[in-house]
Amino acid sequence: MLTPEFQILSVASWLVVVTFLQLSLFPSLKKCLGQYAFPASFAASLLIFTLLTWYCGLVQIPIQIALVPFILLFGYHIYHRNYAWNELRKEWKWELIFLIFFFLMLTVRFVNPTISYAEKFMDHGFLASIMRSPIVLPLDPWFAGGSMDVYYYLGYWIFGCLGIISGVPSNIAFNLSLPTVLGIAAVMVYAIGSMLLERFRWLPLLLFFLPNPSLIYQIILGNPLSTALWNSSRTITNTINEYPLFSFTWGDLHAHVISIFNQVFFIFLLIYLYKYWESLEARSKWLICGLAALSLGSMPLINTWDVLIFAPITIIIAALIIFRGWKKGLDYSSWVQLVLIPPLSVLIYLPFYIVLKTSTGGIGIVKIPSDPIQFLLVNGWFISIFLLFLIKDIRERPYLLIIVVPFILTGYFAAAIAAIPLIYFIAKKERSVPDILAIFGLLILILVELFYLKDNMGDTYFRMNTVFKCYVPAWIILSISAFSMIGIWFAKPGRIPVLPAKKSAALAVLVIGVLFVIPFFVPLNLNYGGWTLDGLSYLDTTHPGDAGGVAYLRNLTGDERIVEAVGGDYTYYSRISSFTGIPAILGEPFHEFMWRGDTTGWYSARPADIRSIYENPDQTISLMKKYNATLLYVGDLESQTYNVSLPATGLEQVYSGQGTTIYRIAG
Repeated sequence: MLTPEFQILSVASWLVVVTFLQLSLFPSLKKCLGQYAFPASFAASLLIFTLLTWYCGLVQIPIQIALVPFILLFGYHIYHRNYAWNELRKEWKWELIFLIFFFLMLTVRFVNPTISYAEKFMDHGFLASIMRSPIVLPLDPWFAGGSMDVYYYLGYWIFGCLGIISGVPSNIAFNLSLPTVLGIAAVMVYAIGSMLLERFRWLPLLLFFLPNPSLIYQIILGNPLSTALWNSSRTITNTINEYPLFSFTWGDLHAHVISIFNQVFFIFLLIYLYKYWESLEARSKWLICGLAALSLGSMPLINTWDVLIFAPITIIIAALIIFRGWKKGLDYSSWVQLVLIPPLSVLIYLPFYIVLKTSTGGIGIVKIPSDPIQFLLVNGWFISIFLLFLIKDIRERPYLLIIVVPFILTGYFAAAIAAIPLIYFIAKKERSVPDILAIFGLLILILVELFYLKDNMGDTYFRMNTVFKCYVPAWIILSISAFSMIGIWFAKPGRIPVLPAKKSAALAVLVIGVLFVIPFFVPLNLNYGGWTLDGLSYLDTTHPGDAGGVAYLRNLTGDERIVEAVGGDYTYYSRISSFTGIPAILGEPFHEFMWRGDTTGWYSARPADIRSIYENPDQTISLMKKYNATLLYVGDLESQTYNVSLPATGLEQVYSGQGTTIYRIAG
């Protein structure tokens, strides 16, 4: 296990890099974003840094070169005295929010840090592969000779490059990444709350703490918390319906979680454009639309599903702004920047699309929609809140309820439930920003009830990924909308009095203190151990042979490929490639099948060749050379899986310890 001192230095180094990037950009955004420049610079600087490092990787130059523009920008602002202390002091609340949420999530990871179950093998494998060899295309650690041209990998690239720059190894960077995602997302959500609310600006932050009704129901049934938490994310039959509280607590550094900071940043930019477009100068419009294009353009590479949701929303928001300007008599020159957001978003990462090999099976119609009770156990809070605020509208125009009839007659009862508040929000004569957000969120829920994207998940789980990837942005949008409506209602005269500043501060300290204590009393480590930020420390006690072998391999540099045992997904198989980032002949087979298909027959050929490497000494060397494998790993799992029989010549032992032996092809 890495020493506590090294872990503390890793956290400090990581935060220094993140803060340096943010401060370098902050003054450049002040003219166009005003009071929101400081929070926006957290996400914007990270996305710009990512873009620069990605192109460094594309042309295969050191990614450290991406720091040069930030260094120059920082020097420029120092020279022009743009870091006046009196002005920086005014931004303390944004920095405080980032640090509170960063360290809150860091506490959760400290208690449960292990890279040990669910998608964590994949997440760390991608992260470690990028940190070993930060090139574009990144190497696929589970398919020797293959690259990540079949999957969206930019989220891992972001934090892999932060790890490289800050000198933090992947097994700690893994546990610093989600705290960074949550910290930046929280800052942006608070910025949105500040734009939409005069008081109770913190209310939208509850989206990160809100459980779905199913979790409450599971606890009432008497299930243990860990079981209740898991079941609450699998409420709708044969689907995954994650929400932020579950996702961050569960701790997978997966694409749908990484993307949350970018989703919230993009929502912030769209709301800002919608509220202030006519008052912005041309230069500010270009800059903000450029940031929107960067954010939208990053979505296909971070979590492709997001762009399917936010690209149409972008077009609708742009259309609303243009229509509003048209009614005011403004000419086309006042909205040309909006029209350029979608094409610019594609151009920014155009090389990604040129080499992309993945595809979907098209759009299908959902024939087995969600059970309405299960639907409400996931989305019931939002539906209830919206209906409460729409009671007057429903009483005045009950005839609009006819909208649910087609859904009921065709058996789409869950869609009918969501359609009720939707039609009343649409029918409003004057719609606020929370109303518009509610429309978007409800539309997502309805569309997911009617359509799905086809993939290789089979007939039973045909819509699992569609619900999985669409429900997270829907939750974010619906939460911001619902909590903003509640905040507006609370702020009305006579509802909730304004607390004195000292009492407000004391209450905030108390709540934050309780939040930091909770992770230490909630049994979420699944008996893997914790109290460290080293995600691989558990190997020292559970798999000591692998602990030594992995430590040896993680110190190797250069172009290596390894042979290890292959077995089922979501098991301890694929652990060496996952822990080191060194490509194996084959890692988790079903994941690779989902991404690549099996047009060449590799799905059966590679496992058979791996077995022959271990069991047929006459074929060991030739089959290793077939895949350009340089290393052969023999640990407890390999000995249990195969009748290991290796050739007397052609391999040289380079490591041995506690039942693990590693060989290299001689010469």
